[in-house]
Amino acid sequence: MILAIHAIPDAEHLAAIAERVALLEWRDGRETAGAVARAVKSNLQASMDSVPGRRLSDELSRLIADHPVVKAAAQPRRISPLLISKTGVGGHYGNHVDNALMGKGDARLRTDLSFTLFLTPPEEYDGGELVVHAAGMTQELKGEAGHMVLYPSGSIHEVRPVTRGTRIVCVGWIESLVADPSQREMLFDLENLRASLRRQLPAQSAELLTLDKTIANLLRMWARP
Repeated sequence: MILAIHAIPDAEHLAAIAERVALLEWRDGRETAGAVARAVKSNLQASMDSVPGRRLSDELSRLIADHPVVKAAAQPRRISPLLISKTGVGGHYGNHVDNALMGKGDARLRTDLSFTLFLTPPEEYDGGELVVHAAGMTQELKGEAGHMVLYPSGSIHEVRPVTRGTRIVCVGWIESLVADPSQREMLFDLENLRASLRRQLPAQSAELLTLDKTIANLLRMWARP
């Protein structure tokens, strides 16, 4: 499942984030890539251990973790530290697969889902499309600023070369409580159904109570806290 989410709808909030991004320091993006991906990566990565980097990371992490669609679709157990990526003219990230496991020690997580949060308006750069090669299809994505794409970490994906301007995005990974993607999709469908029925039926209706019970019991069966 590839999902587009309007993560930051407020224009003033986006402008404030852009001001914080301008304070970041940058280094070679290959430092954060795995051995195979390093050979096809050409971009810059923000230093997130600086004071501006930590503040921005904390803000965006909370925003992503608290988003209701992310909660429903991803069933997050843990979210990785965030990366801010900047790709200028000629920069790209060739076809690769994200590492299955990231981090060390207690911070180690399994990458079930990857996300890209677009921070630059698409009219400010050419190229730079996120291309996800899923089973039987290829999808090109170039979101508006504030939009986020959630997609399977196990898929082959790439960032096309930027030919004009600068592309800035926030990327990260989610370990889900529910490892099986088909089970996550069923739960997401049921959550969407529940949200729709809540607008139509009383909270204590038999239909909603049955749906509440079904979702809770499926989570008991499938979730691995």
